[in-house]
Amino acid sequence: MTRAATTRRVFSRETRVEATLAAPPERVWSVLTDAREFPRWNSTVVSIDGQIRAEGRITLVSTLAPNRAFKLKVREFQPPRRLVWGDAMGRREFTLEPSGDGTRFTMSEKIGGPLFPLFSRMIPPFDDAFDQFVADLAREVAGGSPDRP
Repeated sequence: MTRAATTRRVFSRETRVEATLAAPPERVWSVLTDAREFPRWNSTVVSIDGQIRAEGRITLVSTLAPNRAFKLKVREFQPPRRLVWGDAMGRREFTLEPSGDGTRFTMSEKIGGPLFPLFSRMIPPFDDAFDQFVADLAREVAGGSPDRP
């Protein structure tokens, strides 16, 4: 796994992490799109409501901002390769590529806009949370039960 890294610009910020997971893309996809189970395996998520599917809508509460619910729309849903969700201020992208017996997993989030410089200092850094997300995902997909892909 490469550690998460953030690129800052005047009107935006992007955080990105990559890892090779010991599971096929179909298994990783099934874990990433099961909203009901997300808080069980993902220690960076307090809760997630809704459905992670094409045109789906979710409400996510993160440990980085436990008092705020993010209302997100699924913008791209291409099983088992690409998932994008977001709101007016940002978007999170998940990319899965076959890699040997596993999956090359990339997650990035870009937030910004014309008013970004006014509130950027109030947004906590994502790097540690991204690293933890990938560690949690790697553990979940490697220990999957036989009845799941």
